[in-house]
Amino acid sequence: MDLLEREDVLQDLTGHLQASVTGPGRLALVRGEAGIGKTSLVNRLAQLADPRIRILIGACDPLATPRPLGPLTDLAGRLGQTVQTALTGALAGTCRSDEVFDCLLADLSSYPSLLVVEDVHWADEATLDLLRYLARRLPSVPALVVATYRDDEIGRTHEVTALLGTLAGYPWVYRHDLDPLSRAAVARLAGGHTVDVDQLYRVSAGNPFIVSEILATPEEAIPATVREAAAGRLAGLSAAARRVVDVLAVLGRRMPLPLLADMLPGSEEALDEAAAGGIVRTDTQAAEFRHELTRLAVLESVPAACRLRTHQQVLTAMRSRPVVADDLALLADHAEGAGDAAAVLEYAPAAAAHAAVAGAHREAASQYARALRYADLLPLDRRTALLEGHSRACLLSSWLDEGIASRRKAVKLRRTLGDRLREGEDLRWLSCWLWPFGRTVEAGRTGLDAVRVLEELGPSRELGRAYLNLCQLACYGHEDVRVTAAYADKAVALGERFGDAGAVHQARFHAAAAGMLSGGSGWAECEEAVSRAVAQDLPEDAGFLAVVTCWLAALQCDSARTTAAVKRAEAYVLDHDLLCYLLCTRVWGSWGLLNQGSWSRAVDAAREVLSHPSSPPVVRALALTVVGLVRARRGKARAWPLLEQAASLVDQDCLLDTGLGWEARVEAAWLAGDHERARAEAQRGLDALAERSHPWLSGPLACWLGRIGEAPPQVPGAGPYALELAGDWAGAAAQWDRLGCPYQAALARLSGDGPALHQALAAFEALDARPIVARTRAVMRTRGVRPVRRGPRAATLANPYGLTVREMDVLKLLNEGLSDADIAARLYITPKTAGHHVSAVLAKLGVHSRQEAARKLHDPER
Repeated sequence: MDLLEREDVLQDLTGHLQASVTGPGRLALVRGEAGIGKTSLVNRLAQLADPRIRILIGACDPLATPRPLGPLTDLAGRLGQTVQTALTGALAGTCRSDEVFDCLLADLSSYPSLLVVEDVHWADEATLDLLRYLARRLPSVPALVVATYRDDEIGRTHEVTALLGTLAGYPWVYRHDLDPLSRAAVARLAGGHTVDVDQLYRVSAGNPFIVSEILATPEEAIPATVREAAAGRLAGLSAAARRVVDVLAVLGRRMPLPLLADMLPGSEEALDEAAAGGIVRTDTQAAEFRHELTRLAVLESVPAACRLRTHQQVLTAMRSRPVVADDLALLADHAEGAGDAAAVLEYAPAAAAHAAVAGAHREAASQYARALRYADLLPLDRRTALLEGHSRACLLSSWLDEGIASRRKAVKLRRTLGDRLREGEDLRWLSCWLWPFGRTVEAGRTGLDAVRVLEELGPSRELGRAYLNLCQLACYGHEDVRVTAAYADKAVALGERFGDAGAVHQARFHAAAAGMLSGGSGWAECEEAVSRAVAQDLPEDAGFLAVVTCWLAALQCDSARTTAAVKRAEAYVLDHDLLCYLLCTRVWGSWGLLNQGSWSRAVDAAREVLSHPSSPPVVRALALTVVGLVRARRGKARAWPLLEQAASLVDQDCLLDTGLGWEARVEAAWLAGDHERARAEAQRGLDALAERSHPWLSGPLACWLGRIGEAPPQVPGAGPYALELAGDWAGAAAQWDRLGCPYQAALARLSGDGPALHQALAAFEALDARPIVARTRAVMRTRGVRPVRRGPRAATLANPYGLTVREMDVLKLLNEGLSDADIAARLYITPKTAGHHVSAVLAKLGVHSRQEAARKLHDPER
């Protein structure tokens, strides 16, 4: 596993070590909770140490009676004979401990050393005395002493606390905290795993050990190692402390200290004991578990009768005082735990509504789901309202399966109730979310059904939104711009009549977008609609439009606009907890990176989206397409299975409408030399577009037919595609350059003269696009254009060792201690190729080991 977010501490420790071996010595205290990565850090420090430095690592053990001088016993074999003799005598009782200390100090004085004492919180008195002794005398020896300990397991009376007080006045003692990982680091560790990163971050609280165990055992709700670690900590607690821990496990959230005192009078000392054991933490107001997964592990062992009793006690206590909005979620939780169905139906819907207003859509969905478990007790109209609330919250949380299922049930129940207005509204919502689910045909049918139902009832706000939905579907389906505009006009009229500003902004946005996609203008109008929705605080409308703007920019291959749109949309939807929109934003962002030529970053972004279990089918299809297309462009295997998987997730029309799916299939076939398949794929796409306005979709397909050697069909093309189809390769290439798309510019130059072919070859080589590099060289030979023999690139010439850019990437990964297989995975190359790069790096640096190479990165003069 990568050592993430520890670079600063590792750099500090490396600096301490370099300074210590030339004197004076130093002591570094590394502290952090269990599983935070202290051992990994000191092991990496040892790997990076100069081979001339002696590495001495010993550890304290969690024994009922700690071993006297246990760490010193561990490493005695690497110390001088005098130390070993003195240690043997001390353990046998024939000499004093201070004689061992003197011998160790003399030994350290004779040889540059790194001495590590791990888990000092478990140390015996003699080991703590040894650290006091060494700390006072370190300025006279060429050694760095590193002591690690769990700061969550030492209280006010712990022996280590006293040691820290002794060391406080020494200027050569340095303290380093290891903090939990950020969400970004957790997401990086989770790369390649199908896991909800937000949930992983929440239950692990950024603890690297817990993160790694969850990822290693995805089939287990609670990894066995986490369960065993929790049991081990509980075993050392008194009965009173265990009772406090059990109660906190059942409660599941931050427990106000006054409420805990009411339930467990006189529990203050027991709570302090539990906190000192590293299981829970407290502040002046509340107590809670350090990690949600630890709480769940403890909860498993709490008897059911105890759980029921605890929930009943808390529910009674909370209901005896005035209830405020922030109490609703807790009351619903305890009501369900207490088995009180009536209380669940009283508090869960209210908690869901409160969460939805606050923008906490996942919390709202969970509360609605809780209420629905007891909804058979409710009248039909209330049960239907819960289904509608649940559907909306699920869809905004990207839980499309559950959201669509609840909405289908709601449609049937509204029809049974004879409530035509809400039936039409439910049909409209169902249509809206069938599109990202990849079911465009059903989305269109359902949208028309919604309009038919609502038109029978006369003008209404709901009918305006139903027209807006058809306007959106017409835009995404690239229908005639007049169809989109007609629906937009109807939506605007009803939106203005019934005061629905969001519908007005969305309709105007999509009318402008349809005009723009048909080859006209409209970007300014789209931007204005987004700005107005944001200014009027319409988060769902504004977030949605911000995301669609990313799609528009990516579809038109405008790199600068895509980058700006993705940045804005991601910030907005994160602020408003719109997870579904966030995943859409990130997949459009990966497409934008692909257009820019940042292929590795595009793959990383796409894989992060794929790792999220809640990614909608359309999002997954586009992410798979990005990964598959990069593999095809780089000549890697398994490109087609990814493209086929993408196609299987969505309707054929949806694959085409998103803009990249069908073109990717044509290009992959062309790159593989299968012109027959490329021709068939392109023609199928053009046939599907025959009745629609589609210059940004038909243009690229026609261009690919031209590259195959076919006469390009007479179809509309937009921007650089139109120029290429007209035979103006130079104009097309120049426009691609302005759009920031180097690969597409190079493709256009394949139709050009000798200098253009040289430019294309250089661009393809820079992108590591191997199949098309070979094809370009073949074209040059056919036309009698000789390739220019190039010397080393500028970056290679600038490197003092002559390392290429790729070799510098490998050197940086060697600095992280990665194996050839790990380097291969990070750089998307084979382990064999990674091994060749490593050998080249070692040879150019004139070193014999990976550790020596890594040190060259920090100190080129070595």
